[in-house]
Amino acid sequence: MNVAMLSALVLSAVAMTAIVAIRYLATSGGFALATARVRPGLYAALGPQIGREIGWSLASAAIYGIPAGIVAWGWRQHGWTRIYTDVHVFPLWWLPVSLLLALLAHDTWFYWTHRLMHRPVPFRIAHAVHHASRPPTAWAAMSFHPVEALTGAVVIPALVFVIPLHVAVLGTVLAIMTVMGVTNHMGWELFPRRIVHGRAGRWLITASHHQKHHAMYQCNYGLYFRLWDRACGTDRGLGQL
Repeated sequence: MNVAMLSALVLSAVAMTAIVAIRYLATSGGFALATARVRPGLYAALGPQIGREIGWSLASAAIYGIPAGIVAWGWRQHGWTRIYTDVHVFPLWWLPVSLLLALLAHDTWFYWTHRLMHRPVPFRIAHAVHHASRPPTAWAAMSFHPVEALTGAVVIPALVFVIPLHVAVLGTVLAIMTVMGVTNHMGWELFPRRIVHGRAGRWLITASHHQKHHAMYQCNYGLYFRLWDRACGTDRGLGQL
């Protein structure tokens, strides 16, 4: 690898880290502002905790951004991945199917690594950082110890080598991941009761479901869907929000 290629690789990693950090600050900041309006006082006296959440999250941004930047560089320079830009390369029905496959794969990885993080040793070493947010806030979505951040950082870069994803679908996956990560931690339910307690809520994770995980720890491990929790007997329903 020559100097020019190495420089381009480093620049890609730095740029992606900046993008992840800005995306986090904008999304979490936006929902924190919404919380101040919709649930005034909910984060009162949580200033020191929020400061820690932001610090851990910005460290996580680098851990997420570096592998993403390397993969992005490889895609642009060498076509390493299965990301594509021409919507006609695959049938149009593949767009929603690939989106669902990517979300299911990510959810599966998250469920099992999350359960692993609740084993005594991994919890003490790493996952305790995330659960130190009591109660979690809109700033806590990426508040991870570096060890835990690494387990989350590899999954999307790995998926683009396995599943053909249009760039718009990949962007949608990242948007869903970001928004759900924030809204599931912000301490109040964004979605209407008819969704949360209706048929869709039986399968989709919202703040009410994830809040119970932060209250009880040994349940409700999923990220997007309740499929693995229901299949493995770890679904404990909804918390009070």
